[in-house]
This record gives sequence, structure tokens and C-alpha cells, in this order.
Amino acid sequence: MMLQQCILRTYYVLALVLCISASEDFAWTKNEKTSFFYGTFPTGFSWGAGSSAYQTEGAWNTDGKGMSIWDAFAHKKGKIFLNDTGDSSCEGYFKFKDDITLMKDMKLNHYRFSISWPRILPSGLKNEHINEKGIKYYDDLINMLLENKITPIVTLYHWDLPQVLQEKYGGWQNVSMVNHFNDFANLCFERFGNRVKYWITFNNPWSVAVEGYETGEHAPGLKLKGTGAYKAAHHIIKAHAKVWHTYDMQWRSKQKGLVGISLTADWGEPVDITNQRDIEAAERYIQFYMGWFATPLFNGDYPQVMKDYIGRKSGQQGLGASRLPVFSPQEKSYIKGTCDFLGLGHFTTRYITQKNYPSGLGDSYFTDRDLAELVDPQWPDPGSEWLYSVPWGFRRLLNFVKTQYANPMIYVTENGVSEKMLCTDLCDDWRMQYFKDYINELLKAIKDGVNVKGYTAWSLLDNFEWDEGYSERFGLYYVDFRNKNKPRYPKASVQYYKRIISSNGFPNQREVESWKRKAVETCSSSNQLLALFNTGVTLIQLIFYFSHMEMVTEIVVPTVCTLCILLSAVFLMFLLRGRL
Repeated sequence: MMLQQCILRTYYVLALVLCISASEDFAWTKNEKTSFFYGTFPTGFSWGAGSSAYQTEGAWNTDGKGMSIWDAFAHKKGKIFLNDTGDSSCEGYFKFKDDITLMKDMKLNHYRFSISWPRILPSGLKNEHINEKGIKYYDDLINMLLENKITPIVTLYHWDLPQVLQEKYGGWQNVSMVNHFNDFANLCFERFGNRVKYWITFNNPWSVAVEGYETGEHAPGLKLKGTGAYKAAHHIIKAHAKVWHTYDMQWRSKQKGLVGISLTADWGEPVDITNQRDIEAAERYIQFYMGWFATPLFNGDYPQVMKDYIGRKSGQQGLGASRLPVFSPQEKSYIKGTCDFLGLGHFTTRYITQKNYPSGLGDSYFTDRDLAELVDPQWPDPGSEWLYSVPWGFRRLLNFVKTQYANPMIYVTENGVSEKMLCTDLCDDWRMQYFKDYINELLKAIKDGVNVKGYTAWSLLDNFEWDEGYSERFGLYYVDFRNKNKPRYPKASVQYYKRIISSNGFPNQREVESWKRKAVETCSSSNQLLALFNTGVTLIQLIFYFSHMEMVTEIVVPTVCTLCILLSAVFLMFLLRGRL
């Protein structure tokens, strides 16, 4: 009896030790939705805006650039909404000087952009051909940013893999990409690293893996369900680690820069925070999303819950091994700690609950998770069908990162909202509200002790929105894609974001409340009319627009100002047609 009591006492002590060691776990049951907080960000906080090469540069076959997987994918009929392509996009390749002038006017501290791998290595391989015209473009861009006191934050891979590497090796399904990517990154460090001090290896690798190799919605459009995403992610993680070590060993001492990664993650909130199964499902959602990449880089291996669930499902499907690849002990130690800062992209939130998927349904990333995603119909949804405005989820996510990964240095690398109206309203009050609410939740997270050093609004310009083409606009600046000169028009959110930057936050209620009114005053009806006519909107399109107004749940109800402009445009067009 005494022996049994001794064993039980030892068991309880061990259990207590385990509980204490896990005390830094995220407080799922404590969701504080506090009122607006007036205050300012820490001194030196960096404000910026972002873009990516394929979405903005255009010039897809100019000056020796090679074809990327997105060039090839977008040129296939039916892959992109309305068969749009990024062939010319914003013509950023030719207009970067104009765009830097816009950044300077906004008083941005940094600009996040990506380098197109096939623009500087057309075949993808460093030992075959270096395109010096592509190098010069990025040299000129970086130099002009620095001349205007704007810090370049450079992404090495924002989805545009050289098409040759996809055709020859199968892209990220092949481990050879690790060395090819390292050669490309090393060339960038060699040519630009004396001026670039912030490097991001990959942008949103979740999307590269899942949408590129599982669902096929994105380039290269492969549907390798249950295996493709995991294999691609495995090679991407190895590639990131190799590039970090290359920089660490060869360049860090002389260039004094930092190398991180940008992970995009929605927040997952338990449907019922008192229900342990919902809490576990919500954590599983985050671990299968952000933890998939972050946990290996910070801790050396995949999240345990991914290994457990995918391993069990693989066994139920009669497979001899898990569909989730395995890191060797040497790889685990090599990968661990390869993140100088964490780039965090965030747009929206989901409610999560437990949902069992029987193995007979077939293997896929989505069924592996055993969960369901829900949204609150009262959440505002001004833009993309997946994007609901849920500001408090941002603070929750940031605090989760703090507790999960020992409070790493964070740069918010993407945050913003789109619109899906046929004709963009330059008085984008919903975007101003989104920025106000989300940036305020970021400020609260910093007050919570989260180590955030900078914020990047997504995006500087309206641009090619991947499989949605030009139908969704995230830009602070409206771009008229029908005009060959691709003119830019400031939306009201430009002035609003500019005031947040100049105040380094939200100084007091009276001043902040005046910002929106002053910003709206800048988008005069004449400016909107100019933008409307320059888009080449036809009478037929306007009639189509009004005939679909009954789908009120699918669109943002336009402001009175916008309706007046649209009606004025119709009236003017009738007059013009009458004269003609």
C-alpha cells in the first residue's frame, strides 16, 4: 500500500511539473474584446506597404526575363477569373520611380517587395545565365528607395518559380529545389546585400503548398491530394533553412542583415471557449496553418498534433508510413533556430469546431485536420469572399505567437482588405475602418508585450490578385488597368494611413475622429468621375451592375456618394451618345 501511495505521489509530482512547464500555453478561455485604445506605438516602429513581383511588375517577357509558373498558369484558359494575366499588371517595372514618389508622400518607413527569380535567372539556374538587365532593375529600385529614406524589405520567393524548374524537376515536389533556391538567394545576397538588411525567404508557403500542389487553384495547378502539399512544404522548410545558414556563414558578418520568413495565418477561435474539443480543434487549425512552418523553424520539428493526426489517418488508409515527411535528427538541429524575425501576414478569423472526417473520404490536407470552419454572419465582409473583418482575432493571433514561440521579433508583412465592387469607390470608408481597427488591435498586442517591430499595409497598389485576376482590389492606390499607362489614383485610405503614420498611432479621440472626415474630403466627386471614365466603364456594364444590386449579401452597399457618381455617369453617357 505504501509503495502504491509513493508511486501515485511521484506521478502527481511529475504531472504538476508538466503542467508548470506548459504554463506558457495560450489562454484560450480568455478572449478580451476591449474598447478602442488611444495611444502611440514605440519609438522607431516601422510603417510600410507591400507588393510582389508578379502582381505588380508586368513586363513578363521584357529585357530577358524568363517565364515563371504564374506566367504559364495564367496563360491557360479558365485558370484565372475572366482569363486575366499579370502580363502588364501595374507596369511597375517601368513605373517604380512614380511609385516611390507615392511612398515618399505617404512617409513610409519601409517598402516590402519581391524579386522575380526568373527575371534575374531566366532558366532558374545561376550557372547557366544571369540576366544583368533584371539585376539592374532591382539595383535601381533599391537605390532609389534608400535615396528617399525608405528601407527595402525584400522577399526572395513570392510564388513565381521559374517555369523551367517546374518542367524539368517538378518544382517544389523535388528536393533539388533546395539547392537551386539557395543559389538564387546567394546571388541576391551577393548583388544586393550591401544595401538590403531585411530578407524574407518565402511568402506564405502555406498557399504555395496547399493551393499549388493540393487544390490546384494556384500555379503550378497540381492536385496531388494528401501528399503534394506536405512534400512541397517539406522542401520549402529545408530551402529556407539552407538559405538562412548560407547568409549566416557567408554574409552576416559583413552585411549585418536579418533573414526571416513570412507566414500568413488566419486566427482560429473555438466556437465554444468552454468546450475542450473546440479548443483543441482551434489549436489544431492554427498548428496545421502557421505551426506547420513556424514550429520546425523555432523548435526543430513539425507540431506533434500534425504528426499524430496525419500518421493515424495514413495508417487507417492502409499506408505503411505517414504522408507527412520526416526530418532526420540532423535536419531537425539544422532547421531549428533559422528565423531572425517572423514575418506575419494576417487578414481574417474563423470560428472552429471539431468535425470528424472518416478515412474512407480519401486523404487530403483538409480532412486530416478533423475540424470545421465557421463565420459569424454579422462580421463585415466588404471584399474577398474569404475575408471578414474580425479585428480582435489579430490580437489573439499575435499573443499566440508570443506564447508559442518565446516572443520572437515580428514584422507584420501583410494586412489589408479588398473590395469587390465593379467600380471602385475611392472613398473607401470600409478600408479606413479596417486599418483603424486592426492596427489598434496590433497596438493592444504590443501593450500585451508582443515584440512587433513594424507593420506593412497590403497593398500599395491594386494589383493582379492571383486566380481572382483584377476583380478584387487591395490597394491604397486605385490602378486603372484598362488604361495602357496604368495611372494611379489615391483612395481616401491613403490619407487615413498617412495620418496614422505621422501620429505613430492614435493620439486622442478628437484627432482620430477627424481623420476619416478629412480623408473623405480628399476624394472629390470629380476625382471619382475621372477614375470612373478612365476605367472605360461602359453603359452595358453599369446596367449589369445595377441589375445585380439585389445580391446585397454579395456586394458592399455603395455609399450615397458612389451611387450619385454612377447615376451621373449613366446620365452623361446618355447625353454623349445622343450628341454622337
